[in-house]
Amino acid sequence: MNTVASRFNGTLTKWNAERGFGFVVADHSDQELFVHVSAFPRDGRPPVIGEPLSFEMELDKEGRKRAVRVRRPGAPEPRAPRRHAHDQVRHQARRAPERNESNSFGTRFVAMLLVTGLGWYGYTQYIERAEMTAAEPQSVISSPAQTAAPEIRQPAFQCDGRKHCSQMGSCSEAKQFLNNCPGMEIDGDGDGIPCEQQLCTGPFDG
Repeated sequence: MNTVASRFNGTLTKWNAERGFGFVVADHSDQELFVHVSAFPRDGRPPVIGEPLSFEMELDKEGRKRAVRVRRPGAPEPRAPRRHAHDQVRHQARRAPERNESNSFGTRFVAMLLVTGLGWYGYTQYIERAEMTAAEPQSVISSPAQTAAPEIRQPAFQCDGRKHCSQMGSCSEAKQFLNNCPGMEIDGDGDGIPCEQQLCTGPFDG
């Protein structure tokens, strides 16, 4: 399609509301140009025969002229998009991944520093506690078995060859020898009481 950039003023001479098309005639010209409803501004106003219009001219696929980009007198011209604003949006869109990547790297770096610091702090605390534990004396609190008084064991009785009353130190010692050692000569009458005259002389002799 070829577009003639010039804008022309004219009048809507015919219009078929049911089919959505009509014809316009440019000022100082008798040639009718086809115009479709899609060429009108979408302002809610239906085309009216006889109303003044301005339009551009374009060739259709068959090379016939038609009116396009119709405007009514007094209507504001559509603003073309600002090129620099569009370029700025695209520039920001290109830079956004860079900023995101930079922010992501900074976040990972800070997290790595925090993890390293926490690990070092935990390690130093562990070392300090280990050194304190090694330097501390053993606890003075002992178990009940340790605090109990040591058991005093009596020395085991042994026969040392003594057989006579003159060799005994007491009545109880004489009885031990009599009961445990063979060949004793300290119980002359055989009543089980040794040394009755020297040591075991009373009922409570021990």
